[in-house]
Amino acid sequence: MAPFFLLVLQLLISISPVAVKAQPRHTNVSLGSSLAASDGASWLSPSGHFAFGFYPKSSGFAVGVWLTTTPKMTVVWTANRDDGPISGGYLRLTFDGRLLWSAPGGVEKAISHGSEPAVVAAMIDTGNFALYNSKGAVIWSTFDSPTDTLLLGQSLLPNNQLFSSLSEADRSTGKYRLNNQNDGNVVLYPAGTTNTADDAYWDTGTFQIGFLLTLSLDSTGLLYLTGDNGNYTKNITRPKSSGSSNGSILVYYRAIVDVDGILRLYSHSFSNNGNSTTQVEWAALQNPCLVRGVCALNSYCSLSADNEPNCLCPPGFDFIDPTKISLGCTRNSTAGDCSTASSGDAEDEGLTMVTMSNTTWVNKAYSILPSSTSMDDCKAACLDDCFCAAALFEDGTCNKQVLPLRYGRTGSNDTLFVKVGPARQSVIYQRKRKVRVDVLAISLALVGLSIVAFAVSGYLFLERRRFGRYRRTSELNSSGFDEESTLRSYSYEDLARATENFKEELGRGAFGTVFKGSLSGGSERLIAVKRLEKMVEEGEREFQREVRAIGKTHHRNLVRLLGFCNEGSNRLLVYEFMSNGSLADLLFKAKTPPNWAERCNIASDVARGLQYLHEELESNIIHCDIKPQNILMDASGTAKIADFGLAKLLMPDQTRTYTGIRGTRGYLAPEWHKNAPITVKADVYSYGVVLLEIICCKRNIALEEAGCDYTLAEVVYECLVADEVGRLKRAEAVDDAELKRMMKVGIWCVQNEPVFRPSMKNVMMMMEGHVEVPLPPPPSSFSS
Repeated sequence: MAPFFLLVLQLLISISPVAVKAQPRHTNVSLGSSLAASDGASWLSPSGHFAFGFYPKSSGFAVGVWLTTTPKMTVVWTANRDDGPISGGYLRLTFDGRLLWSAPGGVEKAISHGSEPAVVAAMIDTGNFALYNSKGAVIWSTFDSPTDTLLLGQSLLPNNQLFSSLSEADRSTGKYRLNNQNDGNVVLYPAGTTNTADDAYWDTGTFQIGFLLTLSLDSTGLLYLTGDNGNYTKNITRPKSSGSSNGSILVYYRAIVDVDGILRLYSHSFSNNGNSTTQVEWAALQNPCLVRGVCALNSYCSLSADNEPNCLCPPGFDFIDPTKISLGCTRNSTAGDCSTASSGDAEDEGLTMVTMSNTTWVNKAYSILPSSTSMDDCKAACLDDCFCAAALFEDGTCNKQVLPLRYGRTGSNDTLFVKVGPARQSVIYQRKRKVRVDVLAISLALVGLSIVAFAVSGYLFLERRRFGRYRRTSELNSSGFDEESTLRSYSYEDLARATENFKEELGRGAFGTVFKGSLSGGSERLIAVKRLEKMVEEGEREFQREVRAIGKTHHRNLVRLLGFCNEGSNRLLVYEFMSNGSLADLLFKAKTPPNWAERCNIASDVARGLQYLHEELESNIIHCDIKPQNILMDASGTAKIADFGLAKLLMPDQTRTYTGIRGTRGYLAPEWHKNAPITVKADVYSYGVVLLEIICCKRNIALEEAGCDYTLAEVVYECLVADEVGRLKRAEAVDDAELKRMMKVGIWCVQNEPVFRPSMKNVMMMMEGHVEVPLPPPPSSFSS
């Protein structure tokens, strides 16, 4: 039956109306075929130039397609490219039409994701490996899911991307991407960035063309764009020689986003004896320093003598780790840090401005001085502004910058003025030419005493450690807590009893439902039990690791986690009970909101809790959902942050940290909507919205719900610049200077760009009046 079907399939392909004039030859792979994992085990195309199978990766193998070039293969596609190396097993086309890697121990991993079962597969001489249904139609192919490469007949469709590989030896997802955008433009960006001009470093110049475009490669090496039903074509490269047989030479072309972020076109010429030569036919960029992201934050790129990118630190900066230049640079002083700057003159503090000529950086100015500002005035303005880390003098304009500096490179007419502080002092010991006998004797005596003291200290330390270990173990055993943390492990039955079978609901949120309960044991203690939903199914060990990390956080302004339940499919957390409800209740539902002094204390409490989460833990925590409903009040009126550390336990979009939107409308930072990396500055934005709500006692989203076309931040900013802060006062005594300061802090926190938002440490410094708060730029949507 199988041979008959294969014959029918070949006939179907040959008479298909979409078949090309010269149908590429292919090698059929029948159902039930398999390959054992070994170096080079593969299904070859008829020419033998393309193969699908196992190729070496690290200490094992990967599954992919490669061109059999010499002296080493050229990988053009990889399955599940970010998985670890394969150590054994089989590649199988199963009898039920699935393409799988069967690992030792019975574990199976899908290679293909077809919409229906396949009846045959084929390795085609174009480099495409495809699965076909009974009608001869392709139901899945490697061409449909490109990684970093385009081959003859392969296309990059609209809203699709190519991602570079991590290195020549590791085909995992790398640092750069080629994005075929829905505005018609095809653009190169660093991976993990937004689709904005600041991050782009090469494009086809076809933006806003009015229709979608497809990027394709033909047999002559022509890389081109086409759209509007074939009525529009734009060539990116020029045609080369034909990819078909040219005498004794056969030429294949491939376009690839190389590991260095440059889009290149390669030719591979095969002679009759099987040898091949590889040549670069075209490159989108000749200068590798033009690639944005080739050097990390606060570093800049300079070409070496052999045209290789060399990353350097600007004056006043050192590499974070000289052995890992990819981590970028950091300041070697506190120059320009508002948290440490005094009220004195900047020059008296040893601050200077160092000039870097002929360098350019991405311009992310938080303040632009008038065009009449001279270079000297530009330097002076930055020197006197503690927020200013550097000033970019670009096209005759002075642009104040905050850290981090991005995408720096040499070879430009721009000038950067960098604020530099006093270098860290080191003790320098001078060697004497002669060694005095008395000094030597005293030194030897001191060494001897040090040895004795060290021995005694060691003995006492060991005794104390032994006693401490005994005492700590005894305390834990007597309290019922485990050895690794002070968290109590409860059974589901215990918590059902404590909450009267989850009778009294306190509230619902993104993480689950909260119920009131009580624990009996000597004296009754009220608790809040959160039943988690939408959990990541990482298993018991992963859950307990995350919960223990939460349990190690202890701060006056964080709701205390007391214990947990991890029983079967039940995941519950036990918290201290907060008797005064949430900040949302106090601000928006109470007949009389807290007075101004109480509201300022609440704002400070929340800021302290966030500063602890962001800056004082060994592994910093991003909350991801700061809002008044997650700020709870205890019996004494202290504000405490709830639900911290839970973002990692949610299920959606776990392919990378915090990619799925987890916050609440009205409090979300702009980067959530841009698929940009999420940092602690997302919490700072949410805090800024909460701070403005605390100031005004109004919900941010209420204006939108009322049909207004302006935001709470715009209202506050308008009052600030018009010096009409009285409009925000309630019928209470408020110090205007304090109110203005809080308003400015709130606007700084809700800046559109994360780099412009202060850290929570600086928020505290500004709110407490330790540093002057400059007038912030307007909110991104503000228009005067």
